[in-house]
Order: sequence, then structure tokens, then C-alpha cells
Amino acid sequence: MSTEAARVNPGIATAREGAVVTVTLDHPARLNVLDMAGWDALGALFEDLAGDDTVRCVVMRGAGGRAFSAGSDIGAFEAQRSTPDQVTRYAAAVERGLRGVYDCPHPTVAIVEGLCVGGGMIITACCDIAVCGESSRFGAPINRLGLTMAYEEMGPLLAVAGAGAVLEILLTGELVGADRAREVGLVNRVVPDDEVATAGAAVARNIAAGAPLVNRWHKKFVRRAADPRPLTDEERAEAYEAFRTRDYREGTAAFMEKRKPRFSGE
Repeated sequence: MSTEAARVNPGIATAREGAVVTVTLDHPARLNVLDMAGWDALGALFEDLAGDDTVRCVVMRGAGGRAFSAGSDIGAFEAQRSTPDQVTRYAAAVERGLRGVYDCPHPTVAIVEGLCVGGGMIITACCDIAVCGESSRFGAPINRLGLTMAYEEMGPLLAVAGAGAVLEILLTGELVGADRAREVGLVNRVVPDDEVATAGAAVARNIAAGAPLVNRWHKKFVRRAADPRPLTDEERAEAYEAFRTRDYREGTAAFMEKRKPRFSGE
């Protein structure tokens, strides 16, 4: 199986193996922080991935093994986040990055090794499934910096962890361990540190082996089901569109013939 690799900007790298794309926050010397350009690049990358129907799963991880990401680069704040105009531009870049990950139609898996704080924790919350190591730590000690978390940043955390857990994290400024992170919904699976990469890759391969249209539909339906607005007739009907696809016919035929299905995404 061929592997393609590329670099989006100095802090983000991508690699592709089959239908799985891995996006790596690649600044290990600084715990994979993102400056304004990095957030913009992350958003642009995921906007491109969203339009690629050959992708079946996107993996997000941090380089170096010490951290998924420590979030925004505080060292760049003086130059990039000092004036009201700069704050507005920076916020737009962060929102673009987070929105790109959250709105990605393909299933997303976060592989968390080590520290995962601030914007890094929010990126993880934007992913559909998160796998972390036993020594991983999560938090957002921004009350120590005099910073607030914007509504757009807080939304994904509230969706997975709820108000109580998010307030605990923000008001105490404490880092929580892997077991607590799983308890409140920040991660789905906790595995030994030396098995994180392998476990996360296995999840991605398992997702990619499924019918891609069905996976995208389920992701869309789960998000919509959490919305309190009543479903329209068109939305209800969409839940049965899968029965008209070639993948449905292939999946049922493979089941009856006791073989692995070969899904085409049609």
C-alpha cells in the first residue's frame, strides 16, 4: 500500500496510507503549539480534505510523543494578539482551524500522547473518537494567563464533556488525568502509553473498512439528533438513502457470501 507524505506549513505535516490521512501537528520542540498561521493552515487543510471523497478517515496526532498539542503559541501573542484588531484576526484563525476539524464530513480520530491542553484539548474534542495514553494529561489553565475561552472554542468541549466538567477544568486550572478525561467524555479509550499509536491506527483502519457513505451519514445524523429542533420530512427520509446505494448491495451480498465487502463509496 503506497504512502504519500506532504507538509502543509512548518508546523503541520500530512501523510496518506490508502484511504486514511494522518495530520500531524509537527513542532515537537514547542509541544506542537500553533500560531495564527498554523491555525489558518489547519483550517485550510481540513477544508481540502472535506472535498476529497476518496478519504475514509482522518487521524490527528502530535509529533514527538511528549504532547498532542499545548494549543496556541503564547510566545507569539505579543506580536499576533496584542491589539483588538489582532485579537479579532487571531480568533478568526482559531475558529477556522477548529471548525475545519469539527465540520469534516469524514470520521476523525485523535491519537493523544502526553500533554493535551488549551487549543490542543479543543482539537481533540472536535474529533469523533479520541484514544490516549495512561499518562496523558488534559486541561486549559488559561485563568493563570488572564485569558478567556471564546464561545466557539468552548462549544466542542461542552458537546463532549458537559458544563460541569468544563467549568471544573476552567475554574480550577488543573490538569486532569486520562481516566478522568475518559470519565467526562474527553476521550473514548485509554491504553498503555506504548500502545497509543498502534491502538489509534487500528481504530482508523477499522473505520476505513466500513462503508464510507454510511460513516459520513452516521456522523451527520448523530450531530443532528443532538439538535433540539424538530426533524424535517427530508431529514427523516435521508436516513433511508443508504438502501439505494451500491455499497448497500455490496455489503449485504458480502454478508451472505461470507466475505469481506469491497465498498466503493457509491
